[in-house]
Amino acid sequence: MATISLRQIEKVYANGFHAVHPTDLVVEEGEFMVLVGPSGCGKTTILRMVAGLEEITRGALYFDDRPVNYVSPKERDVAMVFQNYALYPHLTVADNLGFALEQRRLEKAEIRRKVAEAAEILGLTDWLRRKPGQLSGGQRQRVAMGRAIVREPAVFLMDEPLSNLDAKLRVQMRGEITAIQRRVGVATLYVTHDQTEAMTMGDRVAVMRDGTIQQCDAPQALYDKPVNLFVAGFMGSPAMNMYRATLGPAVDAIALGSQRLPLDETVAKARPSLASFAGREVVVGLRPEDLHVAPTEDPRPRLVGDVRLVEALGNETMVHFAVDTNRVVAEGTDDDVVVHDAIAAVSTARVPNSAQVSVGTRVPFAVDISAIHFFDPDSGTAIG
Repeated sequence: MATISLRQIEKVYANGFHAVHPTDLVVEEGEFMVLVGPSGCGKTTILRMVAGLEEITRGALYFDDRPVNYVSPKERDVAMVFQNYALYPHLTVADNLGFALEQRRLEKAEIRRKVAEAAEILGLTDWLRRKPGQLSGGQRQRVAMGRAIVREPAVFLMDEPLSNLDAKLRVQMRGEITAIQRRVGVATLYVTHDQTEAMTMGDRVAVMRDGTIQQCDAPQALYDKPVNLFVAGFMGSPAMNMYRATLGPAVDAIALGSQRLPLDETVAKARPSLASFAGREVVVGLRPEDLHVAPTEDPRPRLVGDVRLVEALGNETMVHFAVDTNRVVAEGTDDDVVVHDAIAAVSTARVPNSAQVSVGTRVPFAVDISAIHFFDPDSGTAIG
């Protein structure tokens, strides 16, 4: 087992494309680290550099105190799980699991023992004599995991291993992969574009954009305290609602178009740097679950919206509504902030299924003021 240390790692291709900018990252022994971000952000490139499948342009890669920049993939003692399983179709499950051990010329009895142990962990004991073509997608993914486990590697690397599974099986396999990783206790670097996978599986999550790690923290910390607009918009489903707004001169209110939301003094106290934005434009963020259909007696500030779409999901309802101010969307481009006008952009509230809301009505949403996020509209960074 080993700790993975990336020290100012960079990747620049021959055509000049800077895929990964100088990156520092440490994955502790036994830790489950998730790299998440949109397509093309550099997360798979980092994984391939750790595996030895991609040359490192600059910087140093260590497993514990051992530099491995120029160590061959075979000698790095890493096990990789791919999204396409990469199983040998002509071999049985047992032979697939034991293939790498045979290449290392282990005794047959030792191979059988390790294969049996991995099969028991993964619930594959009854399938050892079958071939991959006779297995479901989830069973094939377990075989791919088992092939990595039997090697007892120093490092696990996983490249979007659940992307080919249906939604229900992905949920099941998320839990299984996490439990297996906890059991074997190996440092794991897991790549995905799915922020739900990242939130539910990672001990820590590194959010990437344009070859740079924007924030690395525990999943809940990323959700509660995003450092910039990109992280705020990327982490969470549905995404955070973000608006252009004007902060009152006394930091006692925010104006969103024609609407005014009062702020109590605890907001300014919790974010002292908000004072420097008094009377200026800011970007405010509201999570869908922090907007509530307001009964008449609700004393909380209200944001009134015109309901465009209602999605009943059984246990909850998504209400999509428009307000007369510009929404802000932080996209994976060179521009931190992209503004959409109010006609094209619709906000979302996550409300109980008991809420009585219909399309075409004008609905007041009570706002949880303590949960508002504030961002600098120029830099996109969080305020306070």
